[in-house]
Amino acid sequence: MSELETIQIFLKVAELESFSGAARQLGLPNATVSSAVRTLEATLGTRLLQRTTRRVQMTQEGEAYYARSRELVADFDALRSMFRGGADMLSGRLRIDMSVAMASRIVLPRLGEFLALHPQLLVDLGTADRRVDVIREGYDCVLRAGTLQDSSLVARPLGHYRLINCASPAYLREHGTPRTLDDLARHRVVHYDALLGGSSAGWEWFDGEQTRYAAVGAALTVNGTVAYEMACVAGLGLIQVPEAGLRERLRDGSLVEVLPAFRPAPMPLAFVYPTRRHVPARALAFMDWAQGLLAPYLMQ
Repeated sequence: MSELETIQIFLKVAELESFSGAARQLGLPNATVSSAVRTLEATLGTRLLQRTTRRVQMTQEGEAYYARSRELVADFDALRSMFRGGADMLSGRLRIDMSVAMASRIVLPRLGEFLALHPQLLVDLGTADRRVDVIREGYDCVLRAGTLQDSSLVARPLGHYRLINCASPAYLREHGTPRTLDDLARHRVVHYDALLGGSSAGWEWFDGEQTRYAAVGAALTVNGTVAYEMACVAGLGLIQVPEAGLRERLRDGSLVEVLPAFRPAPMPLAFVYPTRRHVPARALAFMDWAQGLLAPYLMQ
């Protein structure tokens, strides 16, 4: 094993704070990962990682070595690909995450085109209905909707989703079509709560200056985007969702827009990725491709 490979193993253990997690992501035996870090520490003559029964943490020396070695590996990757060209320049594994609706309706139907351009690339596509830990879980880039929290991640804004209010024809036949905000008192929503934590159901709308909120009853709470949509199709309540993901349902009439004058504020969409001086070429290529693919669905 080369010294560069040993450093790469250390970086992965440090990022994940786990020897076993690093071994899984790198496709190596646990013993190989442990041995590589011990060898690196012996070569340097200092302890880089503090092991306990519950977690792995970098020592002060480990943090300093991590910062410098991460830059070194990034520089080496950039140097190695400096004179490569053509479709075969991208190789390795690209790890990305996005919502189920985004993946199934927009990205996956066209992903074959991207893979045909880069036949040596392997893609891991996550569709978790949760906020993944980009660094700890080893993602190259993640597509996130909504306001981004302050973090060490780099954000690449793409635009804004238009949000609309929807109901099924069956629901409207039974409960009537709401025309004003006062009508919501006689209606119910499907409530989305990612943690099923008991948050209150309600209705959001943007009045041109700020987002306003009104309490509305809900008989059903879900924590998945697919369940949220299907509950609305089944007539269980009103929902507020990105218009881009429902174009087929709006066209075929299985869902109908309601209260168009009381839509939520547009939702920002952005790629986020780990802070680093050199972003992997595979990640840049995918983000460039996906940005073009998503452009017709977004407003600036």
